[in-house]
Amino acid sequence: MIILGIETSCDETSVSIVENGKKILNTIVASQTDIHSKFGGVVPEIAARKHAELIIPLIDSAIKNSGTGLDKIDAVAVTSEPGLIGALLVGVSAAKAIAYSLKKPLIPVNHILAHLYAANLEYEINYPVIGLIVSGGHTLLVKSEKYNSFDVIGTTLDDAVGESFDKTAKMLDLPYPGGPVIEKLALTGNPEKINFPKPMINEDNFNFSFSGLKTAVLYYIKKNENDFNAADVCASFQKSAFDVLLNKTLRASEKFGIQNVIVGGGVAANRTLKKNFESEFSRIDRKVFFPSIGLCADNAAMVAGVAYHLLEDKSFNLELNPSARIKFCAL
Repeated sequence: MIILGIETSCDETSVSIVENGKKILNTIVASQTDIHSKFGGVVPEIAARKHAELIIPLIDSAIKNSGTGLDKIDAVAVTSEPGLIGALLVGVSAAKAIAYSLKKPLIPVNHILAHLYAANLEYEINYPVIGLIVSGGHTLLVKSEKYNSFDVIGTTLDDAVGESFDKTAKMLDLPYPGGPVIEKLALTGNPEKINFPKPMINEDNFNFSFSGLKTAVLYYIKKNENDFNAADVCASFQKSAFDVLLNKTLRASEKFGIQNVIVGGGVAANRTLKKNFESEFSRIDRKVFFPSIGLCADNAAMVAGVAYHLLEDKSFNLELNPSARIKFCAL
């Protein structure tokens, strides 16, 4: 079964063709980072307009480069929630038009579920799993019994971890997005130099909070003015954030007795995060799976991949509207 996937939840326009939920025939990701960097963050209206400009040419290119044709497409999948509503509307509208014209099923895909699935495109992973989804917009711990569903067991109470990276970078006069530049600087810094707080690390739940950590960085910079090492700040900040993520994920794995863990989302591309998780989970003889860097960021391959398993349950009609948010209650 060949599925056309479309992803436009934020500032990446992506189209992918995936066979049987596993084999990526072609995938294209057009990033808007250069456009939004001058504003220090994503501007929703600009993002939506850029999606509208790119979506049809990318669909044409993805189909052509996949070696298939429109007549070979068995279903159309699209990210429908959560995300920027204007951006989502572009992808959903394109997906509706294609599905209607081809008389094929239209499959709405939850963005979090797609990130949770991303590592499955490259690895054979036995379920159930604990999932950690970390990005600029999300920090979630989930429990998933199968490919097509998940239960939230913990979430951030304020900033997402990726957002805290962006804000910390701004305090240090570093460029947007903050994640890659902080990761690079941290490699030359001392992570033990500054004792930044590790919010909620000892609380008996799986929720997160990063606003206090971000504020601690701000106060440190103000207190020390020009007498500080930016690399040390980056390394120490990163260590505090990652220690919390690792601690909570380990405890979730232990509490629910689940051996396999999947990490997904843009922050999963951080090599230090991956190294820390792999080292600790290897020590206790459990497995953690990270997608390759190209599948960490928003992409349509993960959308088309997980849609294969959603389609196994039922088909979807054209009565689909995007949603900026999803409603859930932490277990």
